[in-house]
Amino acid sequence: MKISLRNPNVVMKLSRLGSFHQSKLSFLRSFLKEFKGWDYKRDLFDLDEFGYGVAIYSFKKKDRVYSLICFANKLNENERSDRVIAKKWDAAFTLHDGVPTKADIERLKNEVPKQEVGRLSYKELTLSRANKSVRVFDHVVESLSNGIQPDVNLLSKVGYLYRTTAVYGSGKFGLADRFRIKNREEICGPFRLEMMLVYLVRQFTFDQVNHVAKNKNPKKAINLDPEICRNLGIGNSTGLGMAPFIVNHPTLLNNWILARETALKTIREIEDVKKKDIDLFLKCLKRSLKNITSWNTDSKYQQKKIKSLFEDLNKFINFVEKKFDFSKKFTFNKIYIWLEENTDEECIEYVVSMMMEPYDYIVTPLVKLMSSEEEKYFNIPTERTIANLKDILEKKYPQILEIDFTKKENNQNFWFISKNKEEPRLADRFDENGSELEQPLAIARDVKKLYERLSVSKNSSTIDKFLFKNNDLRHVVRRAFIIEKFPYSEIQDNTIGKSIIPIDMLRLKLSFFGALKFDPRSDKWLRICMFQGAPLPEQLKNYDDHWVYNSLN
Repeated sequence: MKISLRNPNVVMKLSRLGSFHQSKLSFLRSFLKEFKGWDYKRDLFDLDEFGYGVAIYSFKKKDRVYSLICFANKLNENERSDRVIAKKWDAAFTLHDGVPTKADIERLKNEVPKQEVGRLSYKELTLSRANKSVRVFDHVVESLSNGIQPDVNLLSKVGYLYRTTAVYGSGKFGLADRFRIKNREEICGPFRLEMMLVYLVRQFTFDQVNHVAKNKNPKKAINLDPEICRNLGIGNSTGLGMAPFIVNHPTLLNNWILARETALKTIREIEDVKKKDIDLFLKCLKRSLKNITSWNTDSKYQQKKIKSLFEDLNKFINFVEKKFDFSKKFTFNKIYIWLEENTDEECIEYVVSMMMEPYDYIVTPLVKLMSSEEEKYFNIPTERTIANLKDILEKKYPQILEIDFTKKENNQNFWFISKNKEEPRLADRFDENGSELEQPLAIARDVKKLYERLSVSKNSSTIDKFLFKNNDLRHVVRRAFIIEKFPYSEIQDNTIGKSIIPIDMLRLKLSFFGALKFDPRSDKWLRICMFQGAPLPEQLKNYDDHWVYNSLN
C-alpha cells in the first residue's frame, strides 16, 4: 500500500509545527549516534579553588580531533544576564579544530570571553557562552562539600546547572566558514558541531561543580552521582532571534520537515510490523510519560498543552493495550489514522516521533539529507512566464491567497530589529512606531500582494519583465520558485496576524535540535533543556539509543 506524504498545507501550519517534539532525527541524537565510537578525553583542567580558569575536552578518531576550550571567569551578580546584549558570562567556550597549542589557548583566552566583540580564526568552529543557574549550582556545591547528594526534586524542576544564551558557527566573528568542513562525513548532519559543543559544555558543568565542592571542603566532599549527572542537561534561553531563521532558510526547513514526513510515510507503509518493533514502540511510549509528568512550566498556555498531551496519551495507551489488534496489516498506518481522528496535534506529533524509535534503517539515511546547499536555489528562472508563477501560487499557497490583508487583524504586527537590544522583535503596527523598518518576514502578505499584481499582468509575459517593474517583490518571487521544488519550505500561516503565537516558530526549530520540556516565559521567548537523560561521555561507547524515554527525575 502506498501512503502519500502529508499535505504541506496541514503540516506547515504554525499550530502543527509548534507541536513538534524531538525524535531520532533530532540533531543532538544523531550527533551522539555518530560520535559514540570516538575517543573522549579531558585534556586540561586548570581551575582555581573557585572554579575559574581553563579546561579542554576532546573527541578523537584517527587523525581527527575536535577540542572544546572552556574559559570560566568570575562574574558579579549584577553583570549576569541572558540577553544577547550582555557583555560578560560565567563561562565562554569555543570548539577548536584539532589540538590547540599553548599559543592558541593564550590567543583564545583574550578573545573567547568577549564573544561577539572578539575575533576567532579558521581554527575555531563554534562559539558559545553560558550562565549558571546560581541557585542550583550553589545548592549542589553546598551539598557535595558536606558529603551529601543534592536535592533531586530541586534539580528536576530546573534540569541543568548552566544555560547557554547563544551558540554561533559558520563563519561568524572569524569562525571557520562552512565550506572548509562541509565534506567531513562525521559532521554532515545539520548543527552537529553546535551539538558537540553543548554536549561537552554539559560535562564541564559537572566537573566544575565537583571541583568547587572539593576545594570548599577537601576532607568531606563527594562527587555528584553519575545518575544525577545523567538526568541533568544544559538549559537554553531562546527569544525571537530564532524565528527569522526558519523563514530565511526555506530549503533547509524543507529538508528537515521532508525527512520527518518521509520517515512517517515509510513507517506507515510497513505491511507486517515485527513484534519486537511494536514492543519497543510501546516501551518508549510508556517510559515517556515520566517526561511529561516532570515537565514544569508556569506558562498557562504550555500547561494546557501538557495536560491535553497527557490525557490524549493515556487515552491512546488504553486504546492500543485493550482495543487494538496488532496482528493486522499496516499497524502504524492504522494507529496514525486513529490518532488523527481522536487526539489533538500535540499528541499526534508526539507519537509520530515515537514511531521512529524502532527504525534505525529508515531514519539514519534520512539524517544525511537534512542539510542544504541553499545558494544553489537562489537564482530566479526569469525566462518563466507569469502564467507559470500564478499557477505555482495557486497550487502551493491556496489558503494564503484566501487571507484578506485589508482587515486589521490580518495585518496587526510587524517584525523589526531592535536598535538597543540588537534582536528581532514583533510589534503592533497600530500601536507602535517603526513599521517603515519592517523586516521582510511577512511572506503570506507578500505572496498575496504578488498574486494580485500577477493577476493584472499578461500571462505570456516573462518574469524578468515583471521584476523590472516589481523589484520590491523579488524575494517572494524567489520563494515561489523554491516551493515549487521544495513543498515543505514555507510556513502556511500569516506571521503578522493578530493570532500569531511566535513561540510556535521557536519550538519548531528547537524540536529538531532535540530540546525537551519547552518552558515559555511569554509568547515570545522560552527556556528549554538539552541532553537531559543523555549518556555521559564515558558511557557513549555502549549506550541505549532510546535514552530520551528512560525515566527521568
